[in-house]
Amino acid sequence: MTSRPVAVITGAATGVGAACAHWFAARGYDVLINYRASGDAAAAVAARCRAAGSDAITVQGDVAEDADCRKVAAAARDRWGGVAVLINSAGTTLFRPMSDLEALDADDFARIFAVNVTGVYQMVRTRVPLMTAGGAVVNVSSVAGANGTGSCYAYAASKGALNTLTLALARNLAPAIRVNAVLPGMIEGRWLREGVGEAAYAKVRDSFARSAALETVATPEQIAATAGWLATEATLMTGQLITADAGVLLGRPPKVME
Repeated sequence: MTSRPVAVITGAATGVGAACAHWFAARGYDVLINYRASGDAAAAVAARCRAAGSDAITVQGDVAEDADCRKVAAAARDRWGGVAVLINSAGTTLFRPMSDLEALDADDFARIFAVNVTGVYQMVRTRVPLMTAGGAVVNVSSVAGANGTGSCYAYAASKGALNTLTLALARNLAPAIRVNAVLPGMIEGRWLREGVGEAAYAKVRDSFARSAALETVATPEQIAATAGWLATEATLMTGQLITADAGVLLGRPPKVME
């Protein structure tokens, strides 16, 4: 058992999830780092969290599998007893052009929804019994769920579903637990770099930056800071879909006059 607050973070070996683990560890939280396949990366994240004073552990599990979600919950319960924060950062996609309606099949949709939507539901379901009043859930969604863009149709649809799930959970878990989502645009890092390839990465990044009102793209650390704020400081907010996209949805003004 611990007197320190506990944060459980899915998909925490890399990217936004790893940045969230570091954010919470630096602020006095013990941290459970869930990962599916990147065990060495998860161990490195845990080591950095321990260096910050956190009691950090890693737990392998695929959030698409209910048994794995329950295993993660059991690990948190056995080590600490309760959980204050759940960050649902695990996600998956396929990089397929939306111009090609044959690029995805039903199995592709099923897998992406299993991780991005069903996995979130399963993780919340296992955490609610461990959360005391004042607990918080933050789902890492995407602007793809708001404007129908993104890496593929299934990804955009899954993030739209996750936004709706966030609202439903917020309404029904109140007043004890707050549930919000953060909607990033492009995030710098390995996920997109591997998805589009090294040669195209800089071009895609620059294209996103040019389309954003702030003329930049997010870092994992910036999204983690937004998620952390929603979980710890935004105590009057629940059921909110917070866009953190550098102004991609807002867009650049048209050049009507020079």
